[in-house]
Amino acid sequence: QVQLVESGGGLVQPGGSLRLSCTAFGNIASINDMGWYRQTPGKQRELVCTISSDGRTKYADDVKGRFTISRDNRKRTVSLQMSNLKPEDTAVYYCNVESYYIDPFDLPKEGSWGQGTQVTVSS
Repeated sequence: QVQLVESGGGLVQPGGSLRLSCTAFGNIASINDMGWYRQTPGKQRELVCTISSDGRTKYADDVKGRFTISRDNRKRTVSLQMSNLKPEDTAVYYCNVESYYIDPFDLPKEGSWGQGTQVTVSS
């Protein structure tokens, strides 16, 4: 099974920037969609953004123009550059692999989640 290791969370003032990174480890030939989700206490985990293996991106409306997702297929990493952060962006951010291939000629395997990294936006 793929394992995801995240880094880059922390405390930042409103209007500031932060970059999250996530690396996938395991027996992987290729990865389909990768993405970032976030969750606050008492609420369901919500989509922040996703990126396909060929670079197509999708963003939640409230982060469009402020967040940028990117990936490096060779390094098996996905990153999230967050700018103009707002207090309402405070959450635990989770990296996600939707599915991946061990054998490119076989069916894709179910993906997994990272352990989560805290992002706090506060003055």
